Amino acid sequence: SVHLSHSSVNLLFRSYNCSYLKMLEFNASGVIIGSSLIALTWALLQFLIIARIPVQSTPSSESSSLVDNGANDEQTTARLNEIYEAIYNGAESFLRAEYAVCALFVAVFSCVIFALIAWATDWDMARAFLTSLSFVLGAVTSMASGYLGMKVAVYSNVRTTISAQQPGWTACFNTAFRAGAVMGFALCGLGILVLYITMLCFRAHYSTPEEWVYLTECLTGYGLGGSSIAMFGRVGGGIYTKAADVGADLVGKVVHGIPEDDPRNPATIADNVGDNVGDVAGMGSDLFGSFAEATAAALVIGNSIALSGGWDALVFPIIVSAFGIIVCLLCSFIATHLKPVKSEAQVEQALKLQLISTTVLMVPAVFLAADAFLPSSFDIRKTVGNDIMTLVPDEAAACVLMGAFGGLVIGLITEYYTSHTYKPVRELADSCKTGAATNMIYGIALGYKSVIIPVIVLASVIYGSFTICDMYGVSLAAIGFLSNLATGLTIDVYGPVCDNAGGIAEMAELDSYVREKTDALDAAGNTTAAIGKGFAIGSAALVSLALFGAFVTRIRALSGDTLFENGVNMLEPITFAFLIIGGMIPFAFAAMTMKSVGLAAMEMVNEVQRQFDEKPHLLDANPTERPDYDACIAISTNASLKEMIAPGAMVILTPLLTGIFFGVNAVCGLLVGSLVASVQLAISMSNSGGAWDNAKKYIEGASPDSDLRGKGSDIHKAAVVGDTVGDPFKDTSGPALNIVMKLMAVLSLVFADTFYAFNHGSGIFNLS
Repeated sequence: SVHLSHSSVNLLFRSYNCSYLKMLEFNASGVIIGSSLIALTWALLQFLIIARIPVQSTPSSESSSLVDNGANDEQTTARLNEIYEAIYNGAESFLRAEYAVCALFVAVFSCVIFALIAWATDWDMARAFLTSLSFVLGAVTSMASGYLGMKVAVYSNVRTTISAQQPGWTACFNTAFRAGAVMGFALCGLGILVLYITMLCFRAHYSTPEEWVYLTECLTGYGLGGSSIAMFGRVGGGIYTKAADVGADLVGKVVHGIPEDDPRNPATIADNVGDNVGDVAGMGSDLFGSFAEATAAALVIGNSIALSGGWDALVFPIIVSAFGIIVCLLCSFIATHLKPVKSEAQVEQALKLQLISTTVLMVPAVFLAADAFLPSSFDIRKTVGNDIMTLVPDEAAACVLMGAFGGLVIGLITEYYTSHTYKPVRELADSCKTGAATNMIYGIALGYKSVIIPVIVLASVIYGSFTICDMYGVSLAAIGFLSNLATGLTIDVYGPVCDNAGGIAEMAELDSYVREKTDALDAAGNTTAAIGKGFAIGSAALVSLALFGAFVTRIRALSGDTLFENGVNMLEPITFAFLIIGGMIPFAFAAMTMKSVGLAAMEMVNEVQRQFDEKPHLLDANPTERPDYDACIAISTNASLKEMIAPGAMVILTPLLTGIFFGVNAVCGLLVGSLVASVQLAISMSNSGGAWDNAKKYIEGASPDSDLRGKGSDIHKAAVVGDTVGDPFKDTSGPALNIVMKLMAVLSLVFADTFYAFNHGSGIFNLS
């Protein structure tokens, strides 16, 4: 017999465990690349399922099959195809025009990045080139994500309409849900794959762990590229969609009393195009930018981990995202197979269950990833002071999960304030009884009130994660917010797809039950879109703070600890002065974008009214004339391309000029001020807009004999006014504000060396 002492067994176990971890470390690249390929494959499979649905009008019958050649109303089918092609061509032409402008910006700004970084780093051409290259790759990936989202959404909209002709709710819900899944998984897979392959290529130049600090700094350009395109996508797309939406609502519903998406309204095609270019393409670029920046911040702050844990410990933030893909994929079966939607009441429940289930399943996934890929202990230098923190994997996992559950809480609070299932929106609907003014007052107050709990949650996550793992913990919490990004994108895209499906049903004059079904799906989509915006804003706040920490860390290193060794002193005159200026930036940005929507909407209103005046028979019950849809599409396209330049330029140039002329202390004040103000304003605007929209839908669902009187009543008209004002709140200015704080922070980090090169961080004016 063989006798082993307790110590011998323990040593054997540790040796086995060490070998196991080394095996996992060796496969870290396989985990990341494998998850990305799985995500892309899954997206393709979902697309192929949607593609099986033919574009044929199939009147409802219990025996009809969605993928068989059933009864086909040829006239209606021809109309569906005509509408589908009009929306597709409008979206295609706008994105081509927008991306042409973006491509010019990318070409010029990449040269600016190369020149300034080369000059600031004593002509280190490799760093300048790789940062510029990562910027271009981030921008191209962001554009590809937005374009893919638009293609999939337009392709799926009409098929969701056709699915709604079938009995029950399962077919139409699953079609819209799968359309969202194509976007969600394709974007996550593509984003992770491009980022990681870029890192592997950069490692060929920066081959040792001591040099990986420069590798991570070069990667910040990837986040900058993603957010730059997101800025133009969110602002341009938001102006496009809301100019058409507001114009169509004011002239159609308020003045002439025709239904939403009525084919007689010349702006209705532009409105539906806008859903795809703003709510889908713009949002896809936005969340891709959040992922890229969160990852870049975590890599920059945590690059010292590589000295003790190697490459796989360095890429732990990407591994979390890779595990998140698998979790989201598994949970998607709950909505489509395990617990399919069979009634209207189950729609919102199914979408909410996706968020909850993915967050809960991330708990074991994150602990597994941390134990497998992080060393048993690792050191992080504190952002403030010179102390070294020794951390263990479970502490890093805890920070990720703080972000994940913080995001879930913010999402559920957002749902409470924007869903007509709950008291706030029903009270808002009641306020319409006394007119539009009280609706406006109550809606604005609702938005302000909805800020309280999310801000407290964010503050708690920041305090907890910073206490455990310093600024690296905050960056991991941001990764946690986005760990179920594939699911978040799925339910975000679901909303605009259902909205378009309802519009197509109205324009094709399908049976009323089809529109009622798509309206119910869309109402749930409005709520989940608001939840998605809550996630995006919360993650943007943490990403911005992490990027700010990375900026401070970089300036400390450049100055040899002569700057910011003891943190940023907000009582420095230049810092406090720019703190106030930073707080103003979100309001200036919101004012510019809101005014742009107003100007474009006025032009749209005049065009629609002109067509009604010149073609009075358009308003007949069965008009013999067709509206000129292209004229309205041209107005939205031209207005959005023109008006997106000024807000984008302000956000990009403000930190750049501040750092060059006033120095790094001024930049710190600017970033903190914009972060604090953007969070509050973004949450309040997004939630006010979402609440106004769902209050209108709640009134539309009421019967004429009820207190709310239903469609066409004065109460409904008051709700339409609120919804019209809320459109740019929730779809233009509000969601774009999270890009404001992220873009300013990541741009400052990319140009940190440049700022320090001017009078050792005091700027050209040498005021600090």
